[in-house]
Amino acid sequence: MPELFQDKTFKKIDFSTEKFKRGEYDNCTFVDCIFSNTDLTNNSFLECEFYSCNISLSNFKNTSLKDVKFVECKLLGIQFHECDPFLLSLNFEKCNLNLVSFFKLKLKGIFFNNSKLIEVDFTETDLTKAVFNECDLKGSIFDRTLLEYSDFRTSYNFLINPEVNRIKKAKFSLQGLRGLLQQYNIEIEA
Repeated sequence: MPELFQDKTFKKIDFSTEKFKRGEYDNCTFVDCIFSNTDLTNNSFLECEFYSCNISLSNFKNTSLKDVKFVECKLLGIQFHECDPFLLSLNFEKCNLNLVSFFKLKLKGIFFNNSKLIEVDFTETDLTKAVFNECDLKGSIFDRTLLEYSDFRTSYNFLINPEVNRIKKAKFSLQGLRGLLQQYNIEIEA
């Protein structure tokens, strides 16, 4: 039987050496914790917040993440596509999400603020109404991705092919045109 943790704050715990207790975490806060290479499978996080945590290379298989916020966290190599997709809801602020996979997830309205999303896989992901505010998207993959009504106006280094992605009503800045037209091998001058 999984344990229930409600309204608890966990500070400066190194879960890479101390065993992480399986359970349901409801309205919990994690501050300055280390989860590197931690097995987080089959857990449930509801309305939880992670601040300044290193969660790199952790396993989220079958883990429920509902209304979870990550702030100033390092999340390298996370396979979010292995999470439980039911009611999956995430937000990221000032995070490092390099080499992360969101493959085929429904992430309508997801918010990325001032984050590094280097070589992130968004293949076949539903990012309708997603906001990418001040994000570096260098090398990120957008392939058959649903980007309708998404906002890329302040983000940079993205390459999005409008022929293979749905971008109706998406918002881009004039500077972002290069990332939409790259495949045509044309020169754009300001």
